[in-house]
Amino acid sequence: MEVKIGVQHVAREITFESAQSPEQVSEAVASAVREGSLLTLQDDHGRTVVVPGDRLGYVEIGESTKSRVGFGSL
Repeated sequence: MEVKIGVQHVAREITFESAQSPEQVSEAVASAVREGSLLTLQDDHGRTVVVPGDRLGYVEIGESTKSRVGFGSL
């Protein structure tokens, strides 16, 4: 699943693939915002992403999109 995180006062968003379920990510985001704690998530490669909960601009949770290769039409 793809996760995009927008951080206040930062021009670039954080984008990564995660094996966590949408419910797990959503609960982690809600808890970090509610408590003002750190949002901690793991990507598919075992790396940890940590963002201060009070600096979150938005979090987009969705299915991965595979990029297409080639010149064919649908």
